[in-house]
Amino acid sequence: MAAPLRIGLAGLGTVGAGVIRLLEANVDLVARRAGRPIQVAAVSARDRTRARGVDLSAFAWEDDATRLAAREDVDVVVELIGGADGPALTLARATLAAGKPFVTANKAMLAHHGLELARLADDRGAALRFEAAVAGGIPVIKGLREGAAANRLVRVYGILNGTSNYILSRMGAAGLDFAEALREAQAAGFAEADPSFDVDGVDAAHKLSILASLAFGTRPDLSGVQVEGIRHVRLADIREARALGHEIRLIGRAEIDGDRLHQQVTPALVPAAHPLAAITGALNAVVAEGDFVGRLLFVGAGAGAGPTASAVVADLVGIARGEAGPAFSLAADLLAEARPAQPGPARFYLRLDVADRPGVLADVAAVCRDAHVSIESLSQPAAGPEGTTRIVMVTHESPEPAARTAAERLAGLSSTLAPPLLMPLLPLEG
Repeated sequence: MAAPLRIGLAGLGTVGAGVIRLLEANVDLVARRAGRPIQVAAVSARDRTRARGVDLSAFAWEDDATRLAAREDVDVVVELIGGADGPALTLARATLAAGKPFVTANKAMLAHHGLELARLADDRGAALRFEAAVAGGIPVIKGLREGAAANRLVRVYGILNGTSNYILSRMGAAGLDFAEALREAQAAGFAEADPSFDVDGVDAAHKLSILASLAFGTRPDLSGVQVEGIRHVRLADIREARALGHEIRLIGRAEIDGDRLHQQVTPALVPAAHPLAAITGALNAVVAEGDFVGRLLFVGAGAGAGPTASAVVADLVGIARGEAGPAFSLAADLLAEARPAQPGPARFYLRLDVADRPGVLADVAAVCRDAHVSIESLSQPAAGPEGTTRIVMVTHESPEPAARTAAERLAGLSSTLAPPLLMPLLPLEG
């Protein structure tokens, strides 16, 4: 058997410790599949004394993670530090500049600096791999970069954040409001003490920008992602959506038309018959649509020590085998710079809290008429506190700018008591 592939591991949190456990538990299996042993040679973390539940005594220790890149006994560096900049980015640059393969789970760094790192990897002939950066243990990166390489992909979308999906599905299953479901998610370890990164859609936006680049051969463009989170989704909205035959999910969606790319993260109504409607809890799911392969669906655990470690080691196995190829779907210099685009027309769900007084419905209808938004259905499902009511509308297919204009003008009515909630209805096909 060939000489071992020696790993420098930066970051010994939940996932880093998981990588060590996986390599120890499946040492023979991994070696057979990789064609050579894969061994940790050196590690680095902020606190050398912290108990991590794994034995580190056999590994060299570096207080400065960047030094891993220069060690002669390290063939490939694995970065599990996190953060878009700082030590993670410094380590990435140092490793690739040294011509060594670099494996990371860091979606924020790739979303912000992916093009730079891909160019550096190409220049130095070094592999840049990041299966663990999107959808945890689901092999969606390899699936898009390699499995669907012969296809012209036109659309990629899905449930990209397990925390938000857990909250939304628990709201529906247990009849919880957002705050209650968030507290439950935090108690179960699915949400951080500060959940903003997840519930405000930022995490999903990072992942979507990476998926769009892989799917369409475009440069990662985080700034081009329109982002909305789930904080304003109520239990009443979930019940209304179900009455309409839909489930509410936080959807990241990217579509390309020529050189124009639309990227958006937003809560959306998903038809009950669509595969994404059945994705509950902390699972992730990604749908890609190609011209010859049709619809591909990737489903699995989107986070956690085991699934993420599995994706990291899968990248290491590929490197041990000598598998080559660009970081994204094309060499970095061939990645196109797409122009931002508006989404295509859609039907929209619009919820409005208003004062319960004569003339309000006429005012609402007039605003929609003037914004060129046609109302498909309108209901007042329940009265609110005394003197208030809730209006729920579904529009006919409308351009999104028109629907947003209507929502903004409705927010400005004297009878409106809270910002309206606008969500697209995802079509069953596409």
